[in-house]
Amino acid sequence: MELSILAVILGFILDLIVGDPHWLYHPIRLVGHLISGLEKILRKVFPKTKRGELTAGVFLLILTAGITSGVAWILLYAAGCIHPYVKFALSVLMCYQLLATKSLKTETMKVYDALKEGDLKKARYAVSMVVGRDTDVLDEIGVTKAAVETVAENTSDGIIAPLLFMMIGGPVLGYFYKAVNTMDSMVGYKNDRYSDFGRCAAKLDDLVNFLPARISALCLWVASVFLGKDYDAKRAWRIYRRDRYQHASPNSAQTEAMAAGSLGIRLAGDASYFGKIVNKPTLGDATRAIVYEDILRMNRLAYGAAVFCLLLCLGIMGLILAF
Repeated sequence: MELSILAVILGFILDLIVGDPHWLYHPIRLVGHLISGLEKILRKVFPKTKRGELTAGVFLLILTAGITSGVAWILLYAAGCIHPYVKFALSVLMCYQLLATKSLKTETMKVYDALKEGDLKKARYAVSMVVGRDTDVLDEIGVTKAAVETVAENTSDGIIAPLLFMMIGGPVLGYFYKAVNTMDSMVGYKNDRYSDFGRCAAKLDDLVNFLPARISALCLWVASVFLGKDYDAKRAWRIYRRDRYQHASPNSAQTEAMAAGSLGIRLAGDASYFGKIVNKPTLGDATRAIVYEDILRMNRLAYGAAVFCLLLCLGIMGLILAF
């Protein structure tokens, strides 16, 4: 138990220091290839009816989550057969690869740097690497909002949630979470192609993120308390209570609403996906104009939330081990 927690701590630190090096093939990309391959097979096997699509989606979920977490367990078991230290080293590596704290900052700071240089085209390209919406028509404010929103949302999906799952069940449970989350990002759309096929994945993603999204919002609030004058914890809590259910998903607005309130800006609103405008309510109040420096402020807030979550988990685990 203690070694598993230590592996998470070291993985967390390694992620903060190194991030995701571009020369190293990320295992979550393999999960993405698995999902794409299974989708092609399942669409051929099951009829193109509502029931057929729903059934295919169930099989996609079972196979993707089962294979991903199963491979993680097998690798750790095999490493343990070689030597306990080999298993521990592999656990640290897996925990490190499941977190996205520094990589999230690195990618969004590319947007910040491009906007600072006044290169909107470069900024649009940079933000297109981290968001799913259409970015070619965004102005400077739209690009900035997209970058801030993706950090706010991924504070939960890419940092806090995997950290919580790893604290409970090590890398195996962490990979289970990432498999579900990756499925949702790939097939969880409410459009003609995926409304039935991706429904099961989307619903399970809502379920597994229900508590992490709210814990992430709490961690952002605590970070707002300690990070200084650029953040307003009182306003953050008020906006959070008012706007946290302003998205179709029960989880998506949790962290975004808290971030919008903390920074004093308005986020969300209508956006274009695959050439179609999707109407979304706004989050927060425009107490001031959003500026590209808010990308930097949001990353600081995410880092603060990540550190607090780790300390919170360690405190809880310490109490459990003590008894």
